[in-house]
Amino acid sequence: MTTSTTAPQLVPASDSVIDTIKITTIIFDMDGVLADSEPRWNDIDRELLGAYGIDYAGEHKHHVLGKSFDLSMQFYKQTYDLPHEIDDMNTRRQHIAADYYANHIAPFEDAPRVLQALKELGFRIGLATSSRRNLAESFLSRHELTLFFDTVVTGEDVQNGKPHPDIYLRAAELLGSAPNHCLVVEDSLAGVEAGKSAGMSVAAIPDAQFVNAQDYIGRADWVLSRLGEVVELAARLRL
Repeated sequence: MTTSTTAPQLVPASDSVIDTIKITTIIFDMDGVLADSEPRWNDIDRELLGAYGIDYAGEHKHHVLGKSFDLSMQFYKQTYDLPHEIDDMNTRRQHIAADYYANHIAPFEDAPRVLQALKELGFRIGLATSSRRNLAESFLSRHELTLFFDTVVTGEDVQNGKPHPDIYLRAAELLGSAPNHCLVVEDSLAGVEAGKSAGMSVAAIPDAQFVNAQDYIGRADWVLSRLGEVVELAARLRL
């Protein structure tokens, strides 16, 4: 994730849009937003597919970025014509990922400061991640981030994963927040689509290593260059 001293970019740039959006709640994605995990998912899926005789180098990352385990495994199964059951592939992927989240994946440097600042501003904070619950809880606990969150919703808690809106609607319900008072923070286009479909405002932090930031223009309400800009944006939108 790149660093920048520029202010959050409103897309389209208009103070009148800010005047109509009032936020009480921030809902974060985890991977690629709080957790510096996206490069590791190439390693996880390389190990997964290697077990099935596939030499994988991350060439399909943009097809699975931000999507649920089920949708990701369906993609790999179809792409490589694998005979294995989706449930078996999910179980293997979760086992591999568990080691990474327990031992290797770190938060972005700004994450603790941003979460603390948002708490001090009085926002309710949720996590809505396509990852499995054990992975999310392991990451949050290991880095002492658990207490910042008023609720955690994972891909296991909803029927339809991102890009469907279910996970964000469920998080808002548990937080007692109306969707139009929620700001979603995402890094993937699937997550952006999920947040917008839920009727929420969306700030995107695309990672130039994996995606083209220009693809987010017109899809997310704001395109940010780093996590730290979320605090400034949220303060401007606070109800």
